[in-house]
Amino acid sequence: MGHSNKNKVVTTVKGKCRVCYTCVRECPVKAIKIIDGQAEVLSERCIGCGNCVSVCSQNAKVALDLKEEVMSLLRNSEKKVVALLAPSFPAEFTEIGDYRKVVGMVRKLGFDKIQEVSFGADLVAGKYKELLEKSDEKGYISSDCPAIVYYVEHYHPAMVDRLAPVASPMVATARLARHIYGDDVYTVFIGPCIAKKAESNEVDEGITFSELRELFEENSITPENTEPSDFDPPRSGMGALFPLSRGLLQNVKKSDNVVEGNIIVDAGKHNFIEAIKEMERGEITGYHLELLCCNGCIMGPGMTSRENFYFKWSQISKYVKMKLQDLDIEQWRKDVEKYGWLIDVSQKFNPMDRREAVPEDEKVEKVLQEIGKLSESDHLNCGACGYEKCYDHAVAIVQGYAEEEMCLPFNIEKLHKYIEELNQTNEKLKNTKLELRHSEKLANMGQISAGIAHELNNPLGVITMYSNILLDELPKGDEKREDAELIVKQAERCRKIVGGLLNFARKNRIKVQEVDIEEFIREGLNSFVAPDNVKVTVSTNLDDPWIMIDPDQMMQVFTNLFKNAVEAMPEGGELKVTVDGNGNNRNVEIRISDTGCGIPEEHKDKLFTPFFTTKDVGKGTGLGLPLVYGIIKMHSGKVRVESNADPEAGPTGTEFIITLPRIA
Repeated sequence: MGHSNKNKVVTTVKGKCRVCYTCVRECPVKAIKIIDGQAEVLSERCIGCGNCVSVCSQNAKVALDLKEEVMSLLRNSEKKVVALLAPSFPAEFTEIGDYRKVVGMVRKLGFDKIQEVSFGADLVAGKYKELLEKSDEKGYISSDCPAIVYYVEHYHPAMVDRLAPVASPMVATARLARHIYGDDVYTVFIGPCIAKKAESNEVDEGITFSELRELFEENSITPENTEPSDFDPPRSGMGALFPLSRGLLQNVKKSDNVVEGNIIVDAGKHNFIEAIKEMERGEITGYHLELLCCNGCIMGPGMTSRENFYFKWSQISKYVKMKLQDLDIEQWRKDVEKYGWLIDVSQKFNPMDRREAVPEDEKVEKVLQEIGKLSESDHLNCGACGYEKCYDHAVAIVQGYAEEEMCLPFNIEKLHKYIEELNQTNEKLKNTKLELRHSEKLANMGQISAGIAHELNNPLGVITMYSNILLDELPKGDEKREDAELIVKQAERCRKIVGGLLNFARKNRIKVQEVDIEEFIREGLNSFVAPDNVKVTVSTNLDDPWIMIDPDQMMQVFTNLFKNAVEAMPEGGELKVTVDGNGNNRNVEIRISDTGCGIPEEHKDKLFTPFFTTKDVGKGTGLGLPLVYGIIKMHSGKVRVESNADPEAGPTGTEFIITLPRIA
C-alpha cells in the first residue's frame, strides 16, 4: 500500500473556514480544534465519518483524494486491477436505468475485473448469523462500518472485544479477489464511504462515488458511449441490502422485533454513540447492536448528494428485487458455500485509546466563570459553539481544542458591553470637544474682556473720583446732589462689571487656604435664604473633606449657582448639592442640581459667554456664570452642565458639575 497520508482521511483547507462551528457540531467525537479562528481536523482523533466534509458550506474540509493514484494503477500497472464496487451504487447513479451501464463505465476506465462488494456481504452474513444465534449474553457490535470500529477502538477501548470479529464486506471482497486472481492483484474500493479509504491495508486504494463521477467526466465516459457490462462472478444475492439500515438483518433472516428479537438497530452520529455507551455501562445486556454512523450507507459522505433518502432507499430496493429475479439461486448457494469455506472472513480489532484525560474541576470552573457561566441558569446549552453543553465547551477550552470566543451568548454580552462603553466614550468625547470649543471661545473673549477692562479702568477712575468730589461739594438738599449720587452709583456699578470682566479673564490671583469643603458648602447654603417652596438637601461622600481653595472667590461661585437654581424654580422644587470624591483622592466633585425649567439646547454653548442672559432687562448683567467659569479655571478646575428643558424628554432641570483639584 505505502500511502502514509491515508492516516489523514479528512484535512482542512486553511483560510476557507468562516468559523460557523458547524463541523464541531456535526463531529461525533469533536475531532476539531479551533486555532486562531480556523477549525482544523485532528487526524489523530478523527474516525473518518466525513460529517464535517458534508456540512461545510465553504468546502474548508476535504476528504483524502486518491483519484490520481487510482488512474496511475490503471495506466501503468502490469498487474490486474480489480474494482470493488459497493452495493449502494444504484442510489448514486439514479439517472442511469441499467446497472450494467454503470459497470460498463467503470470497466471502461481500465479496470480488469469488477467485483460486487455485496457478495462479500453475503459471505460475512453467514459469520454474523453464527454470532447472533449464540446464546452468549455478551452481545456484539456490528463491525462492517469502519467509523463505528474506529470509535470503539479509540474512545471505548474496553469494548473492543464486543466488536463482532468479522471482516467488513469490502475486506472480505478484497480477500476473495486475491483468492480468485492471485495475491499480486491491485484492489480499488469504490463506494459512498470516506472512512473506507483508511480501513484496511488489504485494499490498495479507495475512491468515493463522487470521485468516480469526476473520473468519468475527465475521461469523457458517458452511458451513451459505453457498452453495458455485468459484474465478474461470483454474483451476489441479499448482500445488496447491506447499504440500508437493517440490511444485515434481512440478509441473515433475523428480526429486531421488540418482542422476539435480541438486536438493536440504529444509525446516525448521536444514536450510535449513546447505544455503545449504554452497552458499556451494562444497561444493555443480551442484545446485539447493528450500528451505522450514517443513516445507511446510501447517505454516506462520498455520495454526490445526501438528500432524497427515501428515493435512494427505493432505488436499492428495486435493484435487489431485480437481482433476485435474475439470480441463479443454485449457483449463488454453491458460490457462497464454496468461498465461505475458502475465504477467511474473521477480523481482529485492537484497542487504540485516544481519549483525553478529564481536566480538573477547578480548571473547568475557572473557564466557565471567564465565559460568563456564573451559575446554572447561565448554562444555556444552546449548542451555538458546536458543543451540546456549556460544560463540554469549557472542558474543550481547557484541553486546548476550543476558544472562549466560540460562545455566542458570551460574545453578544461582550458586544453589548463594548457598545455601552463606546457610547460612554463617545459621550465623553462629545463633552470634551464641547468644553474645548467653549474654552477656545472663552479664552478669546477673555483676552478681549481683559483689554476692555483695562481701557475702561482709567476713565472709570476719573469719573468715580470727580463724581465723588462733586458729591462732597454739593450741600444736602441741593437738587443737583441727587444727580451726582446717581453718577456715583452707576460708576460703581461699572467698576463692578469691569471687575467681573477681569475675573472672567482670569487676571486676578487666588489666595488659597485649606478648607473643609463640606462645612464650606453648608455655610454657603446657610447664608443663602431659600424660599419656603424650595427643598434644599446636601449629600456628601468624602473620606477626606479638606481642599485648597480661595474661600472668598469660591463662595461667589456657590452663591451664584444657588441663586440661579432658585430662580429657575419659581413654582418651587428641590435644590440638591452632592459632594463626592469621584473615586480618587486627587479631585472633589460637586454637583448642584435643581428641578427647574432647564436650559434650552440652543443656549447651552452660550452659558459662560459674558453678557449673555435670559433674564429680563435690569435683572442680570450676564456676568454671573462667566465669573463662575473664571474662578473655577483659576483653581485649575472644570465645570460642565447637564440640563433638560423639554418635558417630553424626561424630568426638567439643570445640574452643574464642578471638579476641583484638592490642591489648586
